Amino acid sequence: MKKTAVLIGVLALGACVEETVDGRQAFMEDCAACHGADARGSGEFGEMLIKQPPDLTTLAARNGGTFPTDYVMSTIDGFHRDGSFSTAMPEFGAGDMGETIMVGSTPVPARLWALASYLQSIQREAE
Repeated sequence: MKKTAVLIGVLALGACVEETVDGRQAFMEDCAACHGADARGSGEFGEMLIKQPPDLTTLAARNGGTFPTDYVMSTIDGFHRDGSFSTAMPEFGAGDMGETIMVGSTPVPARLWALASYLQSIQREAE
């Protein structure tokens, strides 16, 4: 009986462990079709759009050397959109962005934070 209680406790704790979101995997699932696997705007579907997707590897370079984390997250989330269809990028914030995590004192969806962190990690100098 004691072994069963311990096993149930261990299984219950396992269910409580937060799943870590892999930013690269999230990018490949949600963004690569338009922005390309290399994030340089060369995705298969991006070529069909009127406005080509931007190179996401030079966001910091185009922002004076600082990665624009808030801008990136609000763009992915769809926060700055108005009622008109002004961009081909889907509003990902309306979907499931996963559990909320604390970034500093701000609650942020884990998938959104993982995507922004991944994009920050692949920044390069503009050519």
